Amino acid sequence: MTGPEVVVTGIGLVTPAGIGREQTWERVCSGRPTAMDDPELEGLPVGFSCRIPGFDPGVHVPGAQPWRLDRYALLALAAAREAVADAELEPSTWDGDRVAVVVGSSSGGIATLAQQQDRLRERGPALVSPLTLPMFLPNMAAGQIAIELAARGPVLQTGTACASGATAIGVAVDLLRSGACDLALAGGADAMVTRLCSAALFRTGALSRRVEDPAGASRPFDADRDGFVLAEGAGILVLERAPDAVARRVRRYATLAGHGASADAHHQTAPHPRGAGAELAMRRALTDADASPADVDHVNAHGTSTPMNDRIEAAVVERLLSGRPSVTGAKGVTGHTMGAAGAIEAALTALTVFHGTTPPTANLRHPLKEAELDLVSGVPRTGKVSLALSNSLGFGGHNAVLAFRPA
Repeated sequence: MTGPEVVVTGIGLVTPAGIGREQTWERVCSGRPTAMDDPELEGLPVGFSCRIPGFDPGVHVPGAQPWRLDRYALLALAAAREAVADAELEPSTWDGDRVAVVVGSSSGGIATLAQQQDRLRERGPALVSPLTLPMFLPNMAAGQIAIELAARGPVLQTGTACASGATAIGVAVDLLRSGACDLALAGGADAMVTRLCSAALFRTGALSRRVEDPAGASRPFDADRDGFVLAEGAGILVLERAPDAVARRVRRYATLAGHGASADAHHQTAPHPRGAGAELAMRRALTDADASPADVDHVNAHGTSTPMNDRIEAAVVERLLSGRPSVTGAKGVTGHTMGAAGAIEAALTALTVFHGTTPPTANLRHPLKEAELDLVSGVPRTGKVSLALSNSLGFGGHNAVLAFRPA
């Protein structure tokens, strides 16, 4: 690690497990899945998803003019507001020139794009909204957060598919270490639960076909897994240098001790058969954290519930991490929130370190046989976590790994 330590002082979550950090943490620790039939997907081969229950922009993002923003940006704003309040920060008094925003997204405002494409086809160009591009562009969640909170930079967007949120957090750590900013809001947001995305992911073979049992469909590392459940959500962390947090006398959830990134350079959608890229990212995160593989005692796995991902990720964890860490996969509860997943799971990892509580992997009844992992299932496990990794692996072969220690 080069530069000062970076700590997590604020967490904002808007997920299928709940609106807010506390609701999400409670549901994830309960191990109760959120997948259910989705009326908006009716008639498609897979008609279920994990949606955020009761999200109302007028209630949860008051004053945000929701007609001007795609749902993914509204989710990001809601999470950012919670994170800033949780960190005991007041944007009206901070130096916005020293506040960075880095937000990852797989698809930006894809729902808006699909809606406006339908309008163009059915009603002609004169009725296409002039807000189409400002609502669709993937950088707009970061831009809207910066506008609302007077954060003047750097303000960036990352796009590494399902690793986008974790990539954003790694970039923010580098900005803080380099002195480019004093505070950073970093995370991810996606709202890809659309008919187009569901149909497309079905065609790739990525989605679970367990239509008779949606709640049991997402089952990371289970021998009977058959794909993931499409979900939506946002997670934003407030990061700052440890001495600044100590001076402010604020709660520190965890130290973000290291991060690593890599590429498989192998295939558009399939991971490297031996997980070479995932292993490289994990090794780089450990090197950045001045740690060895044997030091890791917990892994928040990418754990998509697809046959290939879980088999390969499990093999890498078993091969690399000789200390046999506990392993959990949040997507059994939340589904796959796509570009937001890495940020949401980073927040859950920080909370695991902070509370000394590891959530269980939902729907894990028959652990996969290809690797011997210490999988947490059934009920949460209590005990100090000294070094945790949060893995995020994306289409295109993008890998991002974050390492957390107690603050």
